[in-house]
Amino acid sequence: MVGGGAAGKSNAGAPGVRIAVAGDRGTGKSSLIVTAAADTFPTNAPPVLPSTRLPIDIYPDRVPITIIDTSSSVENRGKLAEELKRADAVVLTYACDQPATLDRLSTFWLPELRRLEVKVPVIVVGCKLDLRDEQHPLNLEQIMSPIMQQFREIETCIECSALKHIQIPEVFYYAQKAVLHPTAPLFDQEAQTLKPRCVRALKRIFILCDHDKDGALSDAELNDFQVKCFNAPLQPSEIVGVKRVVQEKLPEGVSDRGLTLTGFLFLHALFIEKGRLETTWTVLRKFGYNNDIRLSDDLLPPPIKRASDQSVELTSEAVEFLRGIFELFDIDCDGALKPAELGDLFSTAPESPWDEAPYKDAAELNALGGLSLDGFLSEWALMTLLDPIRSVENLMYIGYAGDPSSAIRITRKRRIDRKKQQSERTVFQCFVFGPKKAGKSALLNSFIGRSFSDMYTSTVDEHYAVNIVDKPGGTKKTLILREIPEDGVQRLLSKRDSLAACDIAVFVHDSSDEDSWKRATELLVEVASHGEATGYEIPCLIIAAKDDLDPFPTVIQDSTRVSQDMGIEAPIPLSSKLGDYNNVFRRIVSAADHPHLSIPETEAGRSRKQYHRLINRSLMFVSVGAAVAIVSIAAYRVYAARKNSSS
Repeated sequence: MVGGGAAGKSNAGAPGVRIAVAGDRGTGKSSLIVTAAADTFPTNAPPVLPSTRLPIDIYPDRVPITIIDTSSSVENRGKLAEELKRADAVVLTYACDQPATLDRLSTFWLPELRRLEVKVPVIVVGCKLDLRDEQHPLNLEQIMSPIMQQFREIETCIECSALKHIQIPEVFYYAQKAVLHPTAPLFDQEAQTLKPRCVRALKRIFILCDHDKDGALSDAELNDFQVKCFNAPLQPSEIVGVKRVVQEKLPEGVSDRGLTLTGFLFLHALFIEKGRLETTWTVLRKFGYNNDIRLSDDLLPPPIKRASDQSVELTSEAVEFLRGIFELFDIDCDGALKPAELGDLFSTAPESPWDEAPYKDAAELNALGGLSLDGFLSEWALMTLLDPIRSVENLMYIGYAGDPSSAIRITRKRRIDRKKQQSERTVFQCFVFGPKKAGKSALLNSFIGRSFSDMYTSTVDEHYAVNIVDKPGGTKKTLILREIPEDGVQRLLSKRDSLAACDIAVFVHDSSDEDSWKRATELLVEVASHGEATGYEIPCLIIAAKDDLDPFPTVIQDSTRVSQDMGIEAPIPLSSKLGDYNNVFRRIVSAADHPHLSIPETEAGRSRKQYHRLINRSLMFVSVGAAVAIVSIAAYRVYAARKNSSS
């Protein structure tokens, strides 16, 4: 892996680099720009230059460079801020003969960039090197080291002289290089190591190039890699040389089969330490990575166009791929992925996608923290429902080689499911409503096998639990429970299509507390009314939790009245404490499977339907009357015509 072919490659079609030059007045900004563009020192440069374009062939990357001169005057501060925010890189200047301008970098300019949230590489440039007092030489590294420690956005520092033509081209070369081949995403300067995301991306690339899957890149595989990335083969002597360099520094970097992953990573760290970042960036970009070291958008499916009552699921092809991956990484064949095994599975992704909410702790784990196959597939179903593009992206990171678009499918509209009286979905999302202390969290915890706890913790944010439910007949459905905190109901229902993503809703109440029951029924009416008003009516079930406690006195009469009035099932009693769930999850799935049933009807909704029926009946009578009148007129005309002809 020599990487020399990258330098000569044309990037004429690449987007240009915009560089803003800023600094105190009189530090040599305009002279620096004119000399770089015209190769001539200006005798009378204007205070601020118009935007300047460097020749496209000035640097090997052949990327257009536009340089923006700025004014440091107070009256132009707004324009300065605008240009800094638009820049891809910033060149900050100081005058080598004016130490105060160097101090101003750390007291004003660098803090100002942070205040403006300008998050681009910064090149610090000392101008007028020819005017520095030679009696007092300065060590640039010694001066700049503490500033660079404080301001990590500084990519490099350089001193130059426009008058003497010293290091002028290098200034904008480093600025361009900082944009095209930035150090920060790849390398930790302080620790002198590759950054974790860079290691993960390079590991994925190594695995993709290890065609025979023997854990090493043979000479032929190394050559294929070189041709793919740099359009030039490696000579046998070059391959020997590469492996010798690695073996001398890191014996485990080379095995009898070829270059190991450790050696592959060592080579890239070596390139970066020697300033050859373009080599590693060329490799990453050849395999589709962007500057954030994630797969670029053009490799992923386009934004998914779908109605609000359609969801996204994994295809059977993707599910079969995941089953195979699960078996591959279940090293001890115990039917579960332990944390270390799951970490290894996602070691080629930028990070494990399930380390944060809403995926963390959303699926069932065994006593050792292992994730079963059902739990593994459930997590993927949840991620695909909530963020399908991210789900496909992570499939690609772990080795899915098919067409990315073939990994997901869009479900039928729920309105069509209702008309057909059967859902064709394999993943159902259930919204869990209820007042505080009703037992919502206990319901979610029981769904993913967590033991009951008497300790109450108020739910502040929405959270999820996902698992696979076995239906009678052997079919399986994935059920996602989404707990909606009581305080979040109004915020949820403020959006017109908030129920479009919901396949079924359950309303949990504490069966021993009358106030809990009343609040649960209020929430039921609110949600049902919202569904009627928006056309997103959903099946609803009532769950009477804490069945191990004594019920409040009128529970039977009240629950019977509400369920009969609204046309839904009677409340389902359960006790999370006793582990008596009354087949509630299977019943939830069954209700979601038949979206035309269990839909509550409010008084307002019933009145609205009666009104529409009355209007439709009236329109029918008007239509019939109009038809009769038209027929009568036509008959009369026929009669009149015949009478006239006979006379």
